Amino acid sequence: MLRQNQRFLTQLYMLADLLCTLLVFLGAYWIKFESDWLAHVKSIPFSTYLVWGTVYSFSCVLVGFYVQFYSPKRRKSFSYDVLKIVQIQTVSFLGLLSLLYFTNESDVSRQFLLIFFCINIVAVSAYRYGVKQILSHFRRKGFNKRFVLIVGAGSLGRSFYANLHQHPDLGYEVLGFLDDFQREHAPEYSHMKPIIGTIDDLQRKLEKGPIDEVIMALPLDAHGKYGEIIDICERSGVKTMIIPDYFDLLPARPYFDNFAGIPLINVRDVPLDELGNRLLKRSFDIVFSILAIILTSPIMLFIVLGIKLTSPGPVLFRQERMGLDRKSFDMFKFRSMHVSTSQVSDTQWTVENDPRRTAFGSFLRRTSLDELPQFFNVLLGQMSVVGPRPERPYFVHQFKEDIPKYMIKHQIRPGITGWAQANGLRGDTSIKERIMHDIFYIENWTFIFDLKIIMKTIVKGLMNKNAY
Repeated sequence: MLRQNQRFLTQLYMLADLLCTLLVFLGAYWIKFESDWLAHVKSIPFSTYLVWGTVYSFSCVLVGFYVQFYSPKRRKSFSYDVLKIVQIQTVSFLGLLSLLYFTNESDVSRQFLLIFFCINIVAVSAYRYGVKQILSHFRRKGFNKRFVLIVGAGSLGRSFYANLHQHPDLGYEVLGFLDDFQREHAPEYSHMKPIIGTIDDLQRKLEKGPIDEVIMALPLDAHGKYGEIIDICERSGVKTMIIPDYFDLLPARPYFDNFAGIPLINVRDVPLDELGNRLLKRSFDIVFSILAIILTSPIMLFIVLGIKLTSPGPVLFRQERMGLDRKSFDMFKFRSMHVSTSQVSDTQWTVENDPRRTAFGSFLRRTSLDELPQFFNVLLGQMSVVGPRPERPYFVHQFKEDIPKYMIKHQIRPGITGWAQANGLRGDTSIKERIMHDIFYIENWTFIFDLKIIMKTIVKGLMNKNAY
């Protein structure tokens, strides 16, 4: 029943968002003007605030509808919802401020508006999370199902079924397979649905059963059948999705482009290729690094004195690293080792209890304080606050031959910290695991993701047992 009433559910979501925002408005008004928690002056009546609160609530719903926030999101993660909520609330809030400016409503409390805005993001996210959890529970119990038919019982089709079987919370049920070869499932796939017919039976199966989606998992040599299968599905009003036979070569989220009227698959979609994303990240890098340098300047002065008093040699250590577009740059660090030749520092890996370290340098490395000068690399545009850690060219030339996809990390600026480092992958840890984390970051970058990595680094990543 729910499966056939998506429009009703969409309207219900819109109404719930509207009511939630209005309730948050009442809560924000009480906090500002009735609770005595904050200093206030009631210069305008409640009715005026109610009018603007209603305008804001409706604008959130309209913006959400425009950005397709109310479209079915069964396969979307909760983080996707949160990002959309922040975008919707921010656009609506800026729109409200613009209206207040043009209507000369200067007496509306800006503190109230800020409280309203912040609580609204939290409240809408919380209730959406609750709804998502409830729906997942009902789907596990067998309600709100969507029925799937897989065309192709080869390795592609079986792999898809196995992955889908691990996520009952999505609410998908496979009715069976269609395949021209009545092959038996291998023992490890004995739990799978049976082959219920050949590809020629597709029309009859669509007319007979409640099928919502057809998944095409055919090999490349069956390309000639694609057009007929899609035509049958579209005439029956059933969605069709294709699993390419080369899916293992594609990223988790392939990007489709158009060139000269021909659709193209971008094998590696990088969100930071978009100018708007690059400007946002670069602006944040500049502001954050300036603040970091100002706030840590007393600590850096203490480190300079400590290095000078404990070992001879320069305070800063410059080391060649490979960065964006495979271009080399000098990365700055506070010197934590005895002075040695560049041949040694550029070609030797740091190990536990490394004899080259100074006593004070060991403290700097354990606490990551030796990395502070890299904020100047960020200001120079050579690095970012968050990104894959840069490596020495000597090791890059080794790793690129032994580790698949290693060079992908050079498609964006390297960072002081990254998704790998925030998860404890520093020092003598797996390079392959680091690259997997780096590629995940590159393909899934968002501004919120950067903030998450920074917070996780501050909480968990500064003191690390692998930081030699």
